[in-house]
Amino acid sequence: MEEAVPLTGQRFLLLGEVHDNADGHARRLALLQSLIAAGARPAIAMEQFDREHQAELTQAMQTCADADCVIRRAAPGRQSWHWPYYSPVIELALQYRLPLLAANLSRQDAARIVREGFAAALDAETRQRFGLDASLPQALLQEQAAVIAEGHCHLLPENLLPGMARAQVARDVWMARTLLASPAAQTVLLAGNGHVRHDLGVPCWLGDAASGTLGIGFLEPDTPAAPYDRAETVAARTDRGDPCGALKR
Repeated sequence: MEEAVPLTGQRFLLLGEVHDNADGHARRLALLQSLIAAGARPAIAMEQFDREHQAELTQAMQTCADADCVIRRAAPGRQSWHWPYYSPVIELALQYRLPLLAANLSRQDAARIVREGFAAALDAETRQRFGLDASLPQALLQEQAAVIAEGHCHLLPENLLPGMARAQVARDVWMARTLLASPAAQTVLLAGNGHVRHDLGVPCWLGDAASGTLGIGFLEPDTPAAPYDRAETVAARTDRGDPCGALKR
């Protein structure tokens, strides 16, 4: 792994993932382990936990003996995540008493933003702070919509794309807000690769703090290049059959 930029010197370390790629998760875990072995004690913000469960997550980290307990208490109803990929990270946090931060919007809040706009799930202070009501760059929204369309095999109705782009922006904004509010000297974000891109993702919303940020994408072989600060190519692509088949049906 390239070490041109020391991982321990970054205020924010953004580590991407392909959600269902086991090798990518293993490589990311190894990076976290090496970071801790070097003496770092970061807070870890996770896309897998929704913001409204921060209190339960904090309490679980104080009282649970294992990752399964933390997941039961702090991620009710989130069965869509393959938790065996994330349990080792939670175990690491328990072992070293690292804070875990709930960094995501719930599906319900994201759906409200798709239908009704940012004000449906983001408070006025957040919307003003990040310029979501008036000064949101339209080019960014359009590019997010294009990425979503490509990721869904260009099979989504065109009228859905603007709302889905808003929801993706809202997730990135909330993740950035979570990082900026973290009192830790270093905070690591674990999220999908799209969230750690420096052209569209969380770094766009960090303001001056973006200069102290390193985003690493964990990419499958033959993945088109994207704007990450650094990219790691995993050993193999997950066999998903025809990824467009379900959407076509």
